Amino acid sequence: MKDPSLRRSVALFRAFMREQDDPEACYSLLARDAVDQVEAYGGSVDGRVVVDVGGGGGYFTDEFRQRGAYAYLFEPDPRELGEKPPEGAVVADGYLLPLQDGVADVTFSSNVLEHVADPQTFLSELARVTRPGGLIYVSFTNWLSPWGGHEWAPWHYLGAERARARYRRRTGRDAKHTLGENLFAVHIGTTLRQVRARDDVTVVSARSRYWPFLAETVVKVPGLREFATWNLLLILRRCPP
Repeated sequence: MKDPSLRRSVALFRAFMREQDDPEACYSLLARDAVDQVEAYGGSVDGRVVVDVGGGGGYFTDEFRQRGAYAYLFEPDPRELGEKPPEGAVVADGYLLPLQDGVADVTFSSNVLEHVADPQTFLSELARVTRPGGLIYVSFTNWLSPWGGHEWAPWHYLGAERARARYRRRTGRDAKHTLGENLFAVHIGTTLRQVRARDDVTVVSARSRYWPFLAETVVKVPGLREFATWNLLLILRRCPP
């Protein structure tokens, strides 16, 4: 699918709406789309070493492998790996990956940054394991986007505790995410300033991951970007040491 395009955005949105009923279809489509984006910015992944950090059930790792990459999954939460994780999956903290410096041609992290308490340390670790000139793919759902509260969105606009309480009343169970524990209020403007100030990476692209048009333009508008971007995609290039 052309990226960006209305057709692509609608297809991803429809798949996401069926996530609970058909996670295989949802995440397989998202994985194909994400690897398409990696190849659009960095060329074919065939024969390249890809490190997937926080990839959960391994849909992204599997897609990279289907395209010929040597892909390896590192996931901190064993529960997220599911019943059939990819062969060789490693339970590891994204703050301290059990890898030598510069081993990856591509380091990939989809929708993880909003779940770490220290995003800059996390990004430093992604940069450390990426070879000079290698690509780093990072996307995250920013707090003020309509989906910023995850399963208790969009009620997070009224406050996290109120949103969690509403979720509990509606579903009869506690929400998976708790602000300040496994979900954090990450903002686009702050993140862009911090990333651009780093000396270990350069920004190739900062854009909305899912927006159907003007994907880079919307990110350039302070204020609006915090609501309209939905999900920020950063394509970074590892600088020489």
